[in-house]
Amino acid sequence: MSESEPRGELSIRQVAMPANLNAGGNIFGGWLLAQMDIAGGITASDRAKGRVATVAITAMEFHNPVYVGDVLSCYADVRKVGNTSITIHVQAWVHRRDGSKTNEIKVTEGDFVFVALNEDGSKRAVPPA
Repeated sequence: MSESEPRGELSIRQVAMPANLNAGGNIFGGWLLAQMDIAGGITASDRAKGRVATVAITAMEFHNPVYVGDVLSCYADVRKVGNTSITIHVQAWVHRRDGSKTNEIKVTEGDFVFVALNEDGSKRAVPPA
């Protein structure tokens, strides 16, 4: 985890709120996963030029906790395009607003696989870029 800056395009930003805490007092990993899925879905939908659905998360690493008040930023980039699927790598970084010296910290990253869908919800081919 030696990266000093995010990779990919900024997809979403969100403030971590008290409602998203787990029993240990940190932000619940499921909330973080949901934000990353939304970010990946935006990028996949743009690339597919239409509807997509998440079909798999093939890798996920949690590096650092997220705290209430942290500003979460999710960055996404296309890693692979198949006939009907798109793999998106998503990095989640936080900006700590607690006065610490380290303001930007990578907290999580993962690979999300989406499938392109047509109007009736069945798979369709991903159009050329």
